[in-house]
Amino acid sequence: MSFQLQSDFSPSGDQPKAIASLTANLQNARRHQTLLGVTGSGKTFTVANVIQNLQLPTLVISHNKTLAAQLYQEFKELFPQNKVSYFVSYYDYYQPEAYLPASDTYIAKEVEINDLIDKLRLEATSNLFSGNDNIVIASVSCIYNIGDPVEFSGKTIEFSLGQIWPRRQLFESLVSLFYHRDELEFHRSTFRVRGEYVEIWPSYQDWVMVLGFENDKLSSIIQRHPFSGKEFSLDHFVLYPAKQFVGSSGKDYQDIFKKIRQDCQKQVDFFKSQNKILEAHRLQQRVEYDLEMLQEVGYVNGIENYSIYFEQHRHPGDPPYTLVDYFRHLWGDNFLTVIDESHVTVPQIRGMHQGDLARKKTLVDFGFRLPSAYDNRPLTYDEFEKRLSSVIYVSATPSEEEINKSGHQVVEQIIRPTGLLDPPVEIRSTTNQIPNLIEEITGKISQGQRVLVITITKRMAEELSSYLSDPQKTGHNFKVAYLHSDIDTLERSNILDRLRQGEYDVLVGINLLREGLDLPEVGLVAILDASSQGFLRSRSSLIQIMGRASRHVSGSVILYADEVSEAMSQAIQEVNRRRRIQMEYNSQHHITPKSIVKSIRPKLIEPPADLKPLLSSDTDPFSLTPAQRKKYLQGLRQQMRVLAADLNFEQAILLRDKIKQIESTDEPKPIQSK
Repeated sequence: MSFQLQSDFSPSGDQPKAIASLTANLQNARRHQTLLGVTGSGKTFTVANVIQNLQLPTLVISHNKTLAAQLYQEFKELFPQNKVSYFVSYYDYYQPEAYLPASDTYIAKEVEINDLIDKLRLEATSNLFSGNDNIVIASVSCIYNIGDPVEFSGKTIEFSLGQIWPRRQLFESLVSLFYHRDELEFHRSTFRVRGEYVEIWPSYQDWVMVLGFENDKLSSIIQRHPFSGKEFSLDHFVLYPAKQFVGSSGKDYQDIFKKIRQDCQKQVDFFKSQNKILEAHRLQQRVEYDLEMLQEVGYVNGIENYSIYFEQHRHPGDPPYTLVDYFRHLWGDNFLTVIDESHVTVPQIRGMHQGDLARKKTLVDFGFRLPSAYDNRPLTYDEFEKRLSSVIYVSATPSEEEINKSGHQVVEQIIRPTGLLDPPVEIRSTTNQIPNLIEEITGKISQGQRVLVITITKRMAEELSSYLSDPQKTGHNFKVAYLHSDIDTLERSNILDRLRQGEYDVLVGINLLREGLDLPEVGLVAILDASSQGFLRSRSSLIQIMGRASRHVSGSVILYADEVSEAMSQAIQEVNRRRRIQMEYNSQHHITPKSIVKSIRPKLIEPPADLKPLLSSDTDPFSLTPAQRKKYLQGLRQQMRVLAADLNFEQAILLRDKIKQIESTDEPKPIQSK
């Protein structure tokens, strides 16, 4: 199919000019472009129109899951007939393997995989092989190794009516794609037998494929919804693997194990030559244990550190295969990459490799891993850039690097179709700033508006939110919350939604109240310590923060500072320039600005259900169903991490022991109190 953009709106304001410029430049083979789009100007709609004009498969990269989910929902609404996919890290919790030499502390890898995100990732890679009309919204996890796309596409099974499938051959083929048989608990990535029917639940979709046989001849293919029972009859369908990393079908595992042992011996000999006996012994034990586990169960924790041995077309030192390689494999240079909030996303991509390398080097140097661990890594920025074809950098504050790559020709999208102006900015003294802030908050709340307060530290955010929510100190019943990086990603989305719904009046934060947040109800942004030097108060940071007040017709910004820093001066000049351009446009076209009214979308990924009823002290985990017990253990782990973060190690240890007991036995045993 071709891309079919569907919207009740037509391009307006600066959008037609931006769409025409971006489209023409791409048609003229300009490799890098920058779209400077102010907050609320409809950058996503502009990019959607460019995709419609060019009909190119597109990779959109965002710098965090929350904004990626927002973009995914927006593109799904704009292209309902096309394949829009979501590809982000599938970990709800991720503790990477690490070693701290200073304290001789080894930290084992610990992960919790989100089943829905896993499905969406597999859906993304499977969709790419089914046509050109693909838009994939990804986080920076798209630069991490997911295996060779050639191997992935080769591990498929095509089913057509009339084929002959001996039962044993069918089962072996399904197992080779990492599906396993489960007659009792049927779920994604499993298959089961019902008489002459074989039911397969693909890992990447919500529908079950039911294959009907007559004497090994495939007589019917039915696509059935597992809950509603709705059915469709098909003549043909392609089944993709249940995992993204499928290894190489042409390699003998015994040869692989032999090669791993040879490399292990080389490294052991090296350690011994350096008189590092402990490291040599540690490495030999680790590798032998891992190989025994692989031999017996086909998997081991940390298997990704051996991935290079299982890849047929990749050699030590070669770049990993990533989602970008899927695009290159299928379309060569005929695809588009859009880097959203590029002033943040590009540096994030650039820094991933060095951070990963530093952690792996310590593990290798102290004998915890073979040097092959280096090859399970993200792309370097140079490797990433070489794999791209046409790139559009999208930001309200693009960096000099992006502007330079675009040949200093920036496509500006400053005029908003709504006529809304950038907020007026006022500088106020820090003397009596909190009483003054309380007065401003009171005024905004009386008009039904919300307030964002930006601090410089986490501690200040927490203390200020506590102070503002205390009626005895403020004389008001403000509903206040704070937002910083220690708060879980899904909970952040909940807090923002509750702010929009009016459950909170004021949100206090640090650096998360910036790029991409769509909060039309916010009428005031107050920035404390505005003149401080550094990243949190740089020109681009200030402009981004101010932009949160630009979706409300009465939006305003207050900077609390006793002096005007260079960053403040530059940010205010840029905001005033954008205000003038919009005011002139409104005057010429007789536009009266109106606040944006936007409904709250349902969440793409719902946070875990409230586990408190399950976590009561009298709950018997062995009376729960397998699914309930799994949820119960997840809740215990969450509580354990919270207790540990609060330095309540005794209670955390009790929960840790309880988790281990539940996982290691079928019958309850009394837990000794410590």
